[in-house]
Amino acid sequence: MTLRIYFENVQESEPVTYGLKMLIRQAILATLAFEDKQGHSEVSVTFTDNEGIRAINREYREIDAPTDVLSFPLFEEGAEGRMLGDIVLSLEKCRAQAEEFGHSFQRECAFLTVHSTLHLLGYDHVNGEDEEKDMRERQTAIVEGMGLGVKEN
Repeated sequence: MTLRIYFENVQESEPVTYGLKMLIRQAILATLAFEDKQGHSEVSVTFTDNEGIRAINREYREIDAPTDVLSFPLFEEGAEGRMLGDIVLSLEKCRAQAEEFGHSFQRECAFLTVHSTLHLLGYDHVNGEDEEKDMRERQTAIVEGMGLGVKEN
């Protein structure tokens, strides 16, 4: 399995370090492995802040509020592999939620990346309790497999 990630940073609230990029990469790879996705995949990851994600949320979902992560699946297969889609992550929201839930910034970023990657693979949690439970169980297993178990509230 190979993975190409196109990173873009459009915020200044949190430093985007090499370590953070590798954590995001590890979370995407762990999700693809858990879902037994072989071959080459590509993902775009944009780091933004609350105002940036609020604008995107308003434009694409007609919800005028910041959120933690947005996923834009493409479901495109090509000769070079598959472009899964775009992940937009509010690092400002990650920091606040990590503090709120009592775990590390890294855990929150990994959890949200796994969540978003599952969306890129076609999973959803808005269509009912069963789908939400299935997605939550997958997220928990993947993040725990990374050694970053997330505290459940």
